This record gives sequence, structure tokens and C-alpha cells, in this order.
Amino acid sequence: MSQELRTVWWEAEHVCLIDQRRLPHVQVTVYCTQLSEVAAAIKGMVVRGAPAIGCAAAYGIALVAAQSSSTDASPLLAELVAAQRLLDAQRPTAVNLAWATARMVARAQELAPQGVASIRTGLLDEAHAILAEDLAMCHAIGDYGAPLIPARGRVLTHCNAGGLATAGYGTALAPIRTAFAQGRPIHVLVDETRPFLQGARLTTWELQQAGIPLTLITDSMAGYMMQRGAVDCIIVGADRIVANGDVANKIGTYSLAVLAHAHDLPFYVAAPSSTIDLGLSDGSQIPIEERSSDEVTHLAGQLIAPPGVLAAHPAFDVTPYHLVTAIITERGLIYPPFDDGLRSVATSSGRT
Repeated sequence: MSQELRTVWWEAEHVCLIDQRRLPHVQVTVYCTQLSEVAAAIKGMVVRGAPAIGCAAAYGIALVAAQSSSTDASPLLAELVAAQRLLDAQRPTAVNLAWATARMVARAQELAPQGVASIRTGLLDEAHAILAEDLAMCHAIGDYGAPLIPARGRVLTHCNAGGLATAGYGTALAPIRTAFAQGRPIHVLVDETRPFLQGARLTTWELQQAGIPLTLITDSMAGYMMQRGAVDCIIVGADRIVANGDVANKIGTYSLAVLAHAHDLPFYVAAPSSTIDLGLSDGSQIPIEERSSDEVTHLAGQLIAPPGVLAAHPAFDVTPYHLVTAIITERGLIYPPFDDGLRSVATSSGRT
């Protein structure tokens, strides 16, 4: 298997996505021909993972430009801003989404004096660049993070922060992939990640494809495994990291961080600079997406709770900075206190 998965790409004026709802049983490509289809794919979890969502949204903006009948830059820019608003509303927690759409609209504004044709060409080039940059960032995260994995290499991860969640290599899985490629003995404990089962369906599939040894566990087994000495470190991804180092990630991440602290285990967060949001001072300000309770009361379309039962589904939680051992970025490791390090990485990456 190639080091990269092909998760998001452009083909003949289509935004192409692996349908992650269908994995691991069947691999199907979804071809989005309209902005509304891209938005629905993001909202409906056809594509998921903060960096991958950003890449898909960038191509969604390029699609609007390619299809627009506008012959003047001003109405086209208005269309792009409307598309930006629509896309940003689909998954409010993942900051990479708004980062990518803002970058695309800013590029269109730069190109506006050159005319509509330049905007169309330039936006497609910009979307390609966002994808390529994400892939390069993930490889760099792997290089910086691999040395953190202890010799025995027993790593616990949560949700899916692999190639499927990015342009193709992963964030939390990047250090694992890199260490394994270096010949290091690695074994991964994969949280199933209820209720959408990204770990059970997607992370296990990716690791199997890469030949990396793994054991699938239920979310409630993590503490037991730590207590038994079966875990050396925890590596997770992130959907948003704010100025003080608080981290929003898939629901259940905070519980893992508390367990890691109780068992004196390192808890690492792997994320590209596009996930850093210096506009928010702490995690209490992060918008938390509330998804349908049906995803909790149903499994694979089958009702697993009594009819009419009330269920909650916050899709993310916030891990306080004091529970995070280090943040792994494409520009190196950031240790507490995180404020200056995050600001330095964001500034050097053009995020401020």
C-alpha cells in the first residue's frame, strides 16, 4: 500500500471523496457536482476529520468558481462568500474548515483585479496547494512525533486521525506510521469511539492496510488497559487548539486525558498549524457540535435503545491544557506552557 490514502481529490470538475460511512466493508467514491453536495458530504460524515474537511471545503469553493456563470469578479466574489458561509456552518467545531474557506476567499479577492478566469484557475491551484501542504505537514508531524513513542511502542489512540482524516497520511497516526516504517516495534490499541465508531471502522482498517499490529478495544476498556500496564502513551488528533493549549477533539478524548494523568502516562496531541485558533483564549469558547441523537440510539440503522428514549450527542469535548504532555505540529513539539509555542507556530505558518 502507498504511504498515503486518497481521501479527497479533484477530477473533471467533481469533488471526489471516499465515502467513510461505508468503510470498512466497501470502498466507494462519492462524486460531488454541486456545492450543496459538498456541504451535505461534510455534514453527513462522508468526509470527516478536520484537515480532510478543510481540503474538501477548499475544493467546494473551487467548484463554485468553476460553475459560476458570472462574467464579472464582483458577483462571483459574492457567490464565493455565500458558499463560504454555507460550508462553515456544516461542522462548527473543526477550525480547519473555516481556515480553508477563508484562505480560498482571500485568494479570490487577490485575483479579482485580473478577472474571472484568473479567479477560477487560481482557486483550483489554491485548493491543490492546501491538499499538498496538509500532506507535507502530516509527514512532518510523523517525523517529530515518532521519537516520542517508547521502545515497546504500545500506543493508544482515539477516533480516526489517520489518512482518512487528512490529505492522506494522518496526524495522530503519523508518528505511528513513521515509527513503524523505521522498523520500530509498534502495537496500537484502538478505541472503538462510540457512537460513530471511527476507531472500530476506520482506524483499524487503515492500520490493517498498513500492516501495523493493533488491538481493538471498547472505549470503556482504556482505563483497564492503562491499569494493567498495556499502554505506554496516548496520541490523539485535534479539531481545534486554542491559545492556551486547550484541545477540542472527538468526544471521549477528555476522559482519556484524565485516565492518562491518573496513570502517569504521556498524553500527546498531534495536529497541523491549521488547527490552531489563536482567536479563542480558552476551551470554554469553542463551539461544540451537537449531532443527532439517532446516532446514539441506533447502530448501523438498527434501534439499540427503547423507542423514544432521550439521548445526547455532543460530538466533541475539550481537554484542558494541563492534561496535555505535548502538542506535535509540523514545525516541532510544543511543551507547556503552550501560549508562546502555539503563537510562534501559528505566526511562522501565516496563521496570524
